[in-house]
Amino acid sequence: MRLSTKGRYAVTAMLDLALNGKKGPVTLAEISENQGISLSYLEQLFAALRSKDLVRGVRGPGGGYYLGKSADEISIANIICAVDEWVEFTRCGGRQNCSGGARCLTHTLWDDLSSEIFNFLADISLGDLVRRNLGKKDEEESNLSVVANSSSQAA
Repeated sequence: MRLSTKGRYAVTAMLDLALNGKKGPVTLAEISENQGISLSYLEQLFAALRSKDLVRGVRGPGGGYYLGKSADEISIANIICAVDEWVEFTRCGGRQNCSGGARCLTHTLWDDLSSEIFNFLADISLGDLVRRNLGKKDEEESNLSVVANSSSQAA
């Protein structure tokens, strides 16, 4: 089983909000344009994120969304669970009725895998992703300036 589009888009939209929300509220239209996610889909996702206090909206001209908590307080698992999404590897969805109403032989294996993935995502904060993204951006800019400097020295 894979993480669905709903969970992926929610994490992507929250990361966009975290990266761009320092200057002021971010509109869903801006996130839609930046990330190629439909506006109507973002509206659905943000209603769920708002209900879990992960984002807060500001109405009126100049309005948009801010994070509801600091990026370091929001785990990736929080985001995925807020949109009623979860990666579950058991066939039965954890109900232990996967083999003719009884627990299958490999239920514990798949249940443990689901728990490991949840714990992995719970240990990564939105702030961690922001720092990773900014570090990658700084590295790319550094590489561009090295290329520019070597090009100008060659001329």
